[in-house]
Amino acid sequence: MASSPKVKRPTKPRGAQNLPRSQKDAYARLLNQHQNAPKESLHQKDKDKNTKDCRGSRKLLFEEYMFTEDVSAGLKRGELLQGALRINPKKYKEAFVPSPDGSADIFLDGIAARNRALNGDVVVVKVLPPEQWKAVNGDINERTPSSQNAPKAPDVIVEAHYNEDDEVISKIKNVSLHDKAPITAHSVKHANACFTSGSSSERAMQRTGKVVFIVEKKHSRAASGFLKFLPNKNFAMFSPVDHRVPRVNVPLADCPADFISRPGDYENTLFICRITQWSADNIFAEGRLAKTLGQAGEIEPETEGILTEYDVDFSEFSKEVLNCLPQNLPWSIPDHVLSKRRDLRNECIFTIDPATARDLDDALSCKQLSDGNFEIGVHIADVSYFVEEGNALDQIAGQRATSVYLVQKVIPMLPRLLCEELCSLNPLTDRLTFSVIWKLSPEGKILSEWFGRTVICSCIKLSYDHAQSMIEAPDKHFSADELPTCSPDHSIQEIQEAVLNLHNIAKQLRAQRFECGALRLDQLKLSFTLDKESSMPQGCYIYQYRDSNKLVEEFMLLANMAVAHQIYRTYPELALLRRHPPPQSKMVNDLQEFCDQMGLDVDFSSSGALHRSLNESFGDDEYTAARKEVLTHMCSRPMQMAVYFCSGALKDQKLFCHYALNVPLYTHFTSPIRRYADVIVHRLLAASIDCGPRLSLSGEEVHKQSSHCNDRKTASKRVQELSSELFFAVFVKECGPLDSEAMVMGVLDQSFDVLVLRYGVQKRIYCNSLEGLKAVNFRKVGKRPEMTLFWETGDPSKESIQQEISIFTLLNVQLKADRAPMKYSAVLKRPSALL
Repeated sequence: MASSPKVKRPTKPRGAQNLPRSQKDAYARLLNQHQNAPKESLHQKDKDKNTKDCRGSRKLLFEEYMFTEDVSAGLKRGELLQGALRINPKKYKEAFVPSPDGSADIFLDGIAARNRALNGDVVVVKVLPPEQWKAVNGDINERTPSSQNAPKAPDVIVEAHYNEDDEVISKIKNVSLHDKAPITAHSVKHANACFTSGSSSERAMQRTGKVVFIVEKKHSRAASGFLKFLPNKNFAMFSPVDHRVPRVNVPLADCPADFISRPGDYENTLFICRITQWSADNIFAEGRLAKTLGQAGEIEPETEGILTEYDVDFSEFSKEVLNCLPQNLPWSIPDHVLSKRRDLRNECIFTIDPATARDLDDALSCKQLSDGNFEIGVHIADVSYFVEEGNALDQIAGQRATSVYLVQKVIPMLPRLLCEELCSLNPLTDRLTFSVIWKLSPEGKILSEWFGRTVICSCIKLSYDHAQSMIEAPDKHFSADELPTCSPDHSIQEIQEAVLNLHNIAKQLRAQRFECGALRLDQLKLSFTLDKESSMPQGCYIYQYRDSNKLVEEFMLLANMAVAHQIYRTYPELALLRRHPPPQSKMVNDLQEFCDQMGLDVDFSSSGALHRSLNESFGDDEYTAARKEVLTHMCSRPMQMAVYFCSGALKDQKLFCHYALNVPLYTHFTSPIRRYADVIVHRLLAASIDCGPRLSLSGEEVHKQSSHCNDRKTASKRVQELSSELFFAVFVKECGPLDSEAMVMGVLDQSFDVLVLRYGVQKRIYCNSLEGLKAVNFRKVGKRPEMTLFWETGDPSKESIQQEISIFTLLNVQLKADRAPMKYSAVLKRPSALL
């Protein structure tokens, strides 16, 4: 029998004092987990080796986890690597952990290699010997971070202010500030990935590894799925919809009362299951049923399943939380509060938002001065006035960290009384705000800057459509019937003039940003029109990003940058900032080589160079925009995700930079109704200009909250994406089949990815599902993948019809609903020569 593991002594381990800050934090987490672990986990080795059943010893299917002391020592020596686990949703036996030096990912081959860790978990990995590395052919593109969830685009490229449902969806990649130690030249090995080119294919050696420890279980351990009755068992089998989650044995006592006698009645019923444990001697996990959701294929049960899986708190706010809100309604601003603020209620201030927006947290003002310059203000809802630090409302807001925008509804971070009423900058209503006011030249040069707490009264609620109409028809005189209710103190002409002046200055600011090296990757986003009663999709369209969006974005960016400099000047060790690391070098090099072989002149040397490359013309026909969209998708693959961080946690200020914006300092200030990070930034700003309470925040608290905000933002983005996919699947089912042109954006050995041009969705077409396809010939010329499809003609005397598939190939596809609930496929139409 194995001896019991030694319990960690309270004395500080040797060598811990000499660790870098990033590794000290990792070490502290490991040590804390070790010291506070339940008894069964500390003695897992004994338990596993001594697990018995009626047939005797059970064979271990997974390796025992390493002890925390060994893990810490291995991380310090560089023998082990730490990172977030990503499991391929299309091939659930494949998983990846990013390499800390930005080189090729570590490939985890098979379920045993990931050792009971689930998608998103922070794990420690041991790289296997080179003789166990994998020679990868054809589908190497499958083994990249970007392909894991087929993201629309990383949000770091579009640091816009506008509502989350108008933002492009980010790449799903967990980045923790302290998970990466500084990279040194000697840590980058030539053995990271070895490439040898053959005459017709490329073989790539990819490092393989295995999970030896789970640092943090980021996955919720909850999943939606179906129940299967097992005869002569005291448990049922739960099969998750997400194949990356293991099947789970659940007690029959948790199942519906008549499940045993009538299991067929529940074949299409969705359940929520929570994994309680997963022992090393069982391929299946154990768990408990948490809830019966309803029929699969219906929007609300499916939506609740998505929210639960990603640990989104959609419960009603507790009485304790609601007691933190003003109780005497209707609420009005107290006189003593007014007296301490700059009164801007007589100024021409207005909001520009999506037509359906109800949480209006930003407003704009613009007036021309006698000297020809402009006074421009960005006015943000003063949420921190209502959310007192440390109370129950603050705690729940910090836990939720972000509002979650679904297609049909919003899961708010704050109670609706705040986010839709007291904090929302509704028109013709006095509201508390935090303002940044500049004096700008007509060319956009900042001449002066002011921060302060203010009170405003928005004169009108404009939609993006309203503002766009004013921009497109500058000489038109708009009537009152064409616009929402307007304050009698400000004429429509005055408002239109302010919009046009803002537009002109925004164009100057935008041009200057891109001249100075900023990058933006615009990608298609699908929006829906819903039935007012049923909330079912009636139609869908590709969202148009227009000048009115750009206008608002420019001034939100300007405010965020200004506030970042202000709080960092005052609190260099405490500021909550937002950084964007540069793209992964290995992937950039591969993509550069690929583009060169495709004859594409793309410059990856800097963010600005890449932006200029992507905005050059790729042809002069009607498909130019589609080719740019495909190339933009490729260029988004190496991009990392922007993350919040505490300035005191990073000693090298070069790491503060925002790659896409190409600025040294950035933060989020402009959306405190829906982002908790902004609430913290408001408190920092208030303290920095002596118009708020003294800070009680510590650097460690800011760091922990930053990390939590990163996690919740990642989860909310994925939930948004799944919600959109859900509604589009319903649309295809109700209105399909749908025909569209499509452009090839990726070629693998037995499948290819297409961008469906009419709807902006990306789908994978599998060759083995194409009716009438006789054979497939996949090949690679350098890094350029190509495929020839051989179609049957129906006449044995005639040769097969050949169809060439490569990047940018234009195809005709049809979207059709699958038999499985909420699933649809893209089917390649046969070449016209066969029809």
